[in-house]
Amino acid sequence: MPSHQAVVTAAVGLHARPAAMFVRAVNETGFPVLIAREGISAVDARSLLQVMAADFQTGCTVELSVNEEVLDGPESAAHALAALRSLGSLLESQGASQQPVGT
Repeated sequence: MPSHQAVVTAAVGLHARPAAMFVRAVNETGFPVLIAREGISAVDARSLLQVMAADFQTGCTVELSVNEEVLDGPESAAHALAALRSLGSLLESQGASQQPVGT
């Protein structure tokens, strides 16, 4: 199963705008991406409600994955892994665009 780990860096975690941006990016991949963290089962990353309800807080490490059953061979798996890496980069860059209050 293609998978990739990333750290949530948005100041509010995966809530509100960061969650919406992430879910939109997941849906653009065309893959049924799952997102999980230690202590919770994987949820459908295409669902804003499921992502927000899972409470992925700032600093938590998440695992993004795509079930092999939906892939059509090695090329599809390579595309899925590339998509997961891109989504991980998005999660890790969301905190970089936030400016501290008062600066």
